[in-house]
Amino acid sequence: MRSLVRGLSAQINVVEALVIRETRTRYGRFALGYVWAFAEPLLWIGAFLLAFQLGRRHIPNDMDAVGFLATGLLPFILFRTTVSRTMGAIRANKALLYYPQVRPLDLVLARGILEFITLSVVFLILLFGNTIYLEHLPLDSALQIIVGLIFSSVLAGSFGLAVGSLATMAPSVENLVSPLLRPLLWISGVFFTAAELPTRIREVLLWNPLLQITEMVRAGWYRSFDSNYYSYLYLCAWILAMAFFALTLERVARRKLEI
Repeated sequence: MRSLVRGLSAQINVVEALVIRETRTRYGRFALGYVWAFAEPLLWIGAFLLAFQLGRRHIPNDMDAVGFLATGLLPFILFRTTVSRTMGAIRANKALLYYPQVRPLDLVLARGILEFITLSVVFLILLFGNTIYLEHLPLDSALQIIVGLIFSSVLAGSFGLAVGSLATMAPSVENLVSPLLRPLLWISGVFFTAAELPTRIREVLLWNPLLQITEMVRAGWYRSFDSNYYSYLYLCAWILAMAFFALTLERVARRKLEI
């Protein structure tokens, strides 16, 4: 038992060191390096807010446009950026694998944790900044929002780990991910709610876990938005299946990298 605790403590220290290293590599030592982390979601929200206004898009359930877009875009951006960062973690940091304490999984965990922390802070600042502007706090369940963001992050990290592990055997597999992610923006509830869809279309799109995560996060933020179109059991099944698949591939990739 002591050896297990000691080993777990050592791996936590490794991941923590990798997170710090990744933070300094990506953002630099100065606060200015974090500006893009906030600028990207703001640009997305600004562009689609303009499109909504030009198209006279009605926002359902008395939700404000900025909050509606933020609760849809940020979980999606978290998923997309986490997949993008984690799938390249092993390839970009192969030299670190020469250290016996570092495993491919640690590299992916470090990038996934950094993305989750960064986008969660952006989410918090954007929505509460909008709350101050509107002088109204619509928050229903902070815990539900946190769980939704964790689901998005873990699902993305597992997918990224699977792709990154496959890429050690077939590097071209990474080129397939971007075309697969693009359509998700339009079918993940960023610009609509599940209740607005025709029944047949809704039944098909609800197989997409990202749509259910968006519904969960949006319902957690708005008291006026009550959604019955997400299932914790379904999302946990997706995450467990993807994590099992990813960890299996990681073991195969680890043996190949050790040769």
